[in-house]
Amino acid sequence: MNRMNIFTGHFGSGKTEVAINFALQMKKQYDQVVIVDLDIVNPYFRTKDAVESLENAGVKVIASQYANTNIDIPAVPSEILSVFHEQSYGVVIDVGGDENGAMALGRYLQFFKKEPYELFFVYNAKRPFTDGVDNTIELLRNIETTSRLKVTQLINNTHLAQYSTVELLLEAQAILEKISEQTKLPIAFLAGKNEIISQLPIAIKHKTFSLDLQLHFPWKDNE
Repeated sequence: MNRMNIFTGHFGSGKTEVAINFALQMKKQYDQVVIVDLDIVNPYFRTKDAVESLENAGVKVIASQYANTNIDIPAVPSEILSVFHEQSYGVVIDVGGDENGAMALGRYLQFFKKEPYELFFVYNAKRPFTDGVDNTIELLRNIETTSRLKVTQLINNTHLAQYSTVELLLEAQAILEKISEQTKLPIAFLAGKNEIISQLPIAIKHKTFSLDLQLHFPWKDNE
């Protein structure tokens, strides 16, 4: 496992949940784990929503001081530089949901050139801009162009929130395998809630990753 792990994906991909759970898993390997919220695009799905549970687990959170406020500006904390200098840290970076959000990542190109990294593209086939092979590859390439970094692995995180099923995940897997074939990018794992992952067939050839959902969305308070 590389110490530097970046998660990107379009709006609604669920990349932040995957990034948070990945950071929690990294605590098994690293004494110090830091998760950086570089999502300057979407004010509602931010890593800082889960800051309490992350810090209770020993994961340090670096996020804009404006996260979880009504102020939505591309403010990136200078503290992020510490993750590049402290080589003993395990690092997870949550990047904005499209090519415009990836611009924030490109600011640190000089540092990424100096060490290996994983850039995971989190895929949800049930979103309008990633519901097919061609449009997904176009989005992926746009993110690469804007960030000036290369995606290294793909993640199938197809879901419909509380309406998610194992069938949806498997249908999306067939699409993602075509994307993998065309881009020559490996599929890292299939992600989903444990009740979904536990229903996957034993013969599935890719790794799986169970998610313990961490984010809280205010509009659900009235449901």
